[in-house]
Amino acid sequence: MTTAHLSRFVTTAAVLSVGLLLGGCAASPGSSPMPAPADEPIPASGEVVGQGTVLQVGDAAPQFCLGGVMESYPPQCSGPELIGWDWEAVDGAETSGDVTWGSYAVQGTWDGTSLTVTAPPIMLALYDPIRVDNPYQDPANKGATSEDELLRIQTELHESAPFDVLTSWTENGYLFATVTYDDGDIQAYLDEEYGKDVVIAQSALRGLAD
Repeated sequence: MTTAHLSRFVTTAAVLSVGLLLGGCAASPGSSPMPAPADEPIPASGEVVGQGTVLQVGDAAPQFCLGGVMESYPPQCSGPELIGWDWEAVDGAETSGDVTWGSYAVQGTWDGTSLTVTAPPIMLALYDPIRVDNPYQDPANKGATSEDELLRIQTELHESAPFDVLTSWTENGYLFATVTYDDGDIQAYLDEEYGKDVVIAQSALRGLAD
């Protein structure tokens, strides 16, 4: 939680080489620093669903990898803990050594740090998510920020954002940044730091009504 070229898709694997977390962006001169949205976990008020790789090593808790997965065998990735996961209840899992993994859509409740499974997971190969049109991807709604500035912000976010940026890419004059879950606080933070309609936060865990 691919290609490492910053103008397209930065995976978690690529980000690990430079670090994901800690530190914050400087506030504008004379302004009061905005509290970092990662100071407290952000829970979801209702059930959410996410798509990713579930991976378990030995007797450790299974993790839901919502970002990049290292292309090795077995694969390597990390993510929030899954509570109530049962490998016996799902198809499509692989095992190599003490590592078991598979790709699923998982529905559950999010407390800010872990996801508790509330419905049978669905193999991603069989999952048909509802398409959600994003107005920021509409060519008629092109952003005003230059590509060079978006790439600069992209690098800054992956190096020093006070929250985990899973993936990011530039498109249609915007920088899209996928985070685990945002209730609006992360978007407000990004608007404060970089201006409105520059960086668009997207939640990997989405509300069922979204």
